[in-house]
Amino acid sequence: MPTPPRNPRPPFSGGALPVSDLSRAALAKFIGAGVLVFVLVIVASTTTYVVEPGQRGIKVTLGKAADQFLPEGFGLKSPFITTIVPVDVRQKTESVKADCFSSDLQQVTVELRVLYRIPEDSVVQIFRQYAGNPFDSLIAPRVQEAIKEVTALRTAEQIVKEREEIKQQALAASKQKIGAILWVEDIVIRNIDLSAELERAIEAKMVAEQQAAQARFTQMQTQVEAETAVIRARGEAEAIRVRGDALKLNPAFLRLQIVERWNGKSPLVVPSDPHNPGAGLLLPLGPAANTPEP
Repeated sequence: MPTPPRNPRPPFSGGALPVSDLSRAALAKFIGAGVLVFVLVIVASTTTYVVEPGQRGIKVTLGKAADQFLPEGFGLKSPFITTIVPVDVRQKTESVKADCFSSDLQQVTVELRVLYRIPEDSVVQIFRQYAGNPFDSLIAPRVQEAIKEVTALRTAEQIVKEREEIKQQALAASKQKIGAILWVEDIVIRNIDLSAELERAIEAKMVAEQQAAQARFTQMQTQVEAETAVIRARGEAEAIRVRGDALKLNPAFLRLQIVERWNGKSPLVVPSDPHNPGAGLLLPLGPAANTPEP
């Protein structure tokens, strides 16, 4: 006898699907919903844009840039064919180095910091001509040229001493060379490098100048002291002359002072009158010597 098959599958009777078919249907719906959401996200991302604060947007459609920039904020664009390129209009700071020569043919290396910004009126032009980053191709060469022109008119020593004046002249020259397409806000001289021999020569010269200045000060001080001594001596001589003239006009005043200062002992014989050759008594001014009692 033939053996009947084990667990025979019941014939489909219509109505409900088997459990495995239901799982496949749910999975297909889930995948379809995920694909739809993904497509919607892609479409939304390609039809909207956001321009961040401090930036301006350039609308590029099929390789052509629009004539007007886009302001900050949210907006719509054509999907897939339009791209929004951001251009920063905030102030930026970049470093630049210039190898210069002074008027006395000394090599000087100047390190600078350039502060600049892109004005709104130049956003589209800067993007078209310099791909949105004009520093390397526009600013740095002009600033280097300006600083070289300024330092070529000064000696190496003057370049070291006149930093502020050099900065102001280089800034004015850079603005003139770059024009209104960009705003160069300021130039900061960070460092001026000289050769070791030149630095030693400048230092020796400055030391010699300080020593000469100290010597001049000492000489002036000595001269002032000598003039002061002469003036003092002249004053004392004039005072003596005035007192002598006064005594000549009134000799009795001198005798009065002698009498007031007498100690009451041992009179001294002196002429009684300058005009009388006779003898007179002059009372002693100092204390008499102690004599032993007899």
